[in-house]
Amino acid sequence: MASWCENMALPPRVLIGPRPSGANGQGNILSIRHPKLEEETQYLFIDGQLHEFNWFKERYGSWFLGDYVCEDGSVYYCTLVDPIFVLLPLFEAARMSSGKDLGKFRQLDEILYIEGYPGYQHLMSIAGNHMELVCEVKEVANMKFFRLDESKALTWLCCKVHSIKEAITKLGKNYAAQGERELLKEALQIIRENLKDEPWLTVLWKKLQLDISEINDTAKANDTSFCADSSPIPGPPRPSEGNVGNGSAKSSKGRPAKKPKMEVGSKNIKDMFRRVTRNGT
Repeated sequence: MASWCENMALPPRVLIGPRPSGANGQGNILSIRHPKLEEETQYLFIDGQLHEFNWFKERYGSWFLGDYVCEDGSVYYCTLVDPIFVLLPLFEAARMSSGKDLGKFRQLDEILYIEGYPGYQHLMSIAGNHMELVCEVKEVANMKFFRLDESKALTWLCCKVHSIKEAITKLGKNYAAQGERELLKEALQIIRENLKDEPWLTVLWKKLQLDISEINDTAKANDTSFCADSSPIPGPPRPSEGNVGNGSAKSSKGRPAKKPKMEVGSKNIKDMFRRVTRNGT
């Protein structure tokens, strides 16, 4: 092993991600709950933006890192994720609504305090501005109180679906040639990776006048196609929660986290962003 990596606890890996702004810039790897699966998942928070970790591997390949050959040719890469997806389950639970009761207004520090998940505290600086898009906000004595608003949340989700739909049409001629209904189903397949079926996806399907069975059939077809192109490979070592800056990371939490997305032998760019299925990989 090369001298520069002799003292590393784990073999070197390749990560494509944003660099902190400024000479002393620093990011944080946060362990928080996945908004759909509720499993502990790691995200990168840097310069006020939240990123999710993904993992990609060709069937054959290695990396040349200086004078060291990394036989595992896999690569981590970070992609932006809207914090509202991550925070939506917290705000839904915090309002404690029941029946016709719309629930309570709560302060941010109350909502973001989740026992065992201190990573949410790092999102305090951005949560307010983002969640105002989907919440009712009251200000009392210079203090803001938030309550999730279902109609505002649904409007925001519809905007997200249509934005993704427009992005899909730019992936290539085959996607651009698809009809409006097919594009909406493709967009919903992407957005459902960060949303629970109940209540949000159910009301979203109705709002867009789509049948839930059509979406599920599309998901099964995608899963079958994905598994046929895959080969069993071991999951990658996961980054640990801590600070990230100037190419280094310090571990501060040892609990296991959900594996990043893993793909092998992708056929097109859309496949690179499809989350791995939960059965068998």
